[in-house]
Amino acid sequence: MGYTGALLILGLLCILRTAAFKCARGFEAENGVCTDQDECQEDPNRCVGNAICFNTNGSYYCQCHSGFTNVQGSTNFTGTNGQCQDINECVEDKEICGSTADCVNAIGNYSCICMPGYTNFSDINRNCTDIDECKEHEQNICGMRGTCENRVGSYWCECPAGYTNYGNRGTPCSELNCDNFKENSASAESLAGLADIFSLMRSSCLALSNPNSTGAEEPMGEMLLENLLTATETILSTGHPISGDNVNKLLGAVEDAMRLIGPQLRKNDSSMGTPETVEMKFAVHKGQTPPTGPIHLTTEAVKLDTDWTTAAGNGTYPGFAVAALVSYNNLESSVNQSFEHLKGYQKDGVKASFQVFSKVVSVVVSNPSTQSLDSPVKLTFRHLEERMESPRVNYTCAYWKVGPDGQEEGGTWSTDGCYKERTTATHTVCSCEHLSSFAVLMALYPMKHTFGLLLATKLGLIISLLCLVACILTFKFCRSIQGTRTTIHLHLCICLFMADLVFLTAISQTKPEGGCRFAAALLHYFFLGVFGWMLLEGVQLYRMVVLVFNATIQPLYLYAFGYGMPLIIVIISVISRPKGYGTDEHCWLSLKDGLIWSFYGPVCLIIIVNVFFFIVTVWKLAQKFSSLNPDLTKLHKIKAFTVTAIAQMCVLGLMWVFGAFLFQEEGTLVPAYFFTILNSLQGALLFIMHCLLSKQVREEYANFFPCICTQPKRKYSEFSSTNPSSSQSQGSRSAQLTGESQM
Repeated sequence: MGYTGALLILGLLCILRTAAFKCARGFEAENGVCTDQDECQEDPNRCVGNAICFNTNGSYYCQCHSGFTNVQGSTNFTGTNGQCQDINECVEDKEICGSTADCVNAIGNYSCICMPGYTNFSDINRNCTDIDECKEHEQNICGMRGTCENRVGSYWCECPAGYTNYGNRGTPCSELNCDNFKENSASAESLAGLADIFSLMRSSCLALSNPNSTGAEEPMGEMLLENLLTATETILSTGHPISGDNVNKLLGAVEDAMRLIGPQLRKNDSSMGTPETVEMKFAVHKGQTPPTGPIHLTTEAVKLDTDWTTAAGNGTYPGFAVAALVSYNNLESSVNQSFEHLKGYQKDGVKASFQVFSKVVSVVVSNPSTQSLDSPVKLTFRHLEERMESPRVNYTCAYWKVGPDGQEEGGTWSTDGCYKERTTATHTVCSCEHLSSFAVLMALYPMKHTFGLLLATKLGLIISLLCLVACILTFKFCRSIQGTRTTIHLHLCICLFMADLVFLTAISQTKPEGGCRFAAALLHYFFLGVFGWMLLEGVQLYRMVVLVFNATIQPLYLYAFGYGMPLIIVIISVISRPKGYGTDEHCWLSLKDGLIWSFYGPVCLIIIVNVFFFIVTVWKLAQKFSSLNPDLTKLHKIKAFTVTAIAQMCVLGLMWVFGAFLFQEEGTLVPAYFFTILNSLQGALLFIMHCLLSKQVREEYANFFPCICTQPKRKYSEFSSTNPSSSQSQGSRSAQLTGESQM
């Protein structure tokens, strides 16, 4: 074979030997020797999921960290994520921290937290050491007058007479002033239900302040709150206005009662009442440390936004914090007054008038210092009616202010420390830097009459008065037109003359007392009298058409209705709403309490009845004109009477349509000018229709003023009381006038 062949054979043998040599798993070949492979070092992340890697000869294994357990149960596993899970030592050993500490589990571990009143946890005896709070806190832990007694893991505060911790012995002693609920016999007699509040709260206060009382340690908050609600509902459900002095006592008693009841409530959130009566909302926090965070209390009328720091205050923390919101129903009518301290509300030289435009609410907190809050409270009020602000309507936030210690009789609205943030047609948001009883006031700026309007009013009324004087003299002394209808016209003009005279002299008075109220009552009476006599004219026309004989009405009946009906209405109105006569802008009826309907109600009824009579009259006239043998003279006369009566009713009724806009809170100048024009036209219209367009009256004028009326006779007007186609002698006219008087 040679040398070359030997080398080839030797190489082939080496290749065959290398191919036949192979190391087992976990080993690697090195210089022909198989050595152990360190898997943990080659791949540091080989054991994941809270496990550690251990190398073995030819292999490795993963072992869970302390505090974790192998969920697969094998000690020789290869690590995978999630195979080692945390051990909850607090569940595995419930006594691991003993009876005086709380166990808190952690990932792979746990910790023991001593309970309140204990400290220094010991791993040896698994227990915490009791803290002697009375020694660590030598002062004020039980208040200035309370006595501290150490207990295992806690302490008790023993309160002397006049102090209480409201049944929670682990809180400081708070002083009670039960004299706040000292019953006032005069108030009890004048305001039914107020004595019940004083008596109920005084009894509860005395029981709490007496350490020997059997009920001193039993909180009775829910029962007291229910009794307080019942007594308050009794006061407000009568429907009668409450005097300012009694309003002060009611608000003060309820606020003091809420401060006494709050710490005795078992629940953190309590509410009682309904939107129709009284709503009371509570937020209460009890604990060793002052609370923090926001407070939100809401009733149907208002929403309160404040915080626990405001409720608790900056003084010694008594172990509780209380915030309460009270919404009163029907109280706004009793405090819809006393606006004299509201200054600076003028626009265009006109002083604003005010009215309460929301429910009255009280905000109460346990913080004894609420005169100047570090953080203002926010109140979102719901308006009594939906109404947008305008140049003549503005909203303001106010609180009910009383004198020192509430001793000042009455009360007044003030805006000091309260600000309006924003407003809509339905809500107003107020921000106040102190606590009290609050409401939203609506400021009304009355229309300032221009010089032109005042001049037109005076000139128009003077013209109307002169024409009415002419009418009165004509109806009284003109013998040719005497009759039932003339009597009605005479007294209609007298009432209208008196109403215009009072209107001219007193309507713009600005003090709603004394003479202004009397002037308003006179206007009410005489304007109702005008419409009463106008109704009698409609009745007379109806009788003239329907009745063939005896269509006249006895004067006594006319006077009884024409002057008696307005008198009865005015007397009832004065007795029921004496303060409704006269406003800050006009000597007229108030629009706030519905008194205005004692005028517009009868007026609307009279117009409706008259419209009915006029429709029947026109229908009957049409039938008589179409008959075979109509009495044209009589029918033309009734036709003229009807036309003038309808025109008279339209002018007078239309005037008070514009009058409704004139006297309302947002009156404008346009209705005022129309009202003035129509008011001045009334006297002139009556004079033209009932005097100048009457042939008999013109003849009387011609006889009285012969030098003026010397011109030839003109053709009769269609409003003349005789037939223009007939030419009659003086004797026939006398017979005709006799017939008119019978009608």
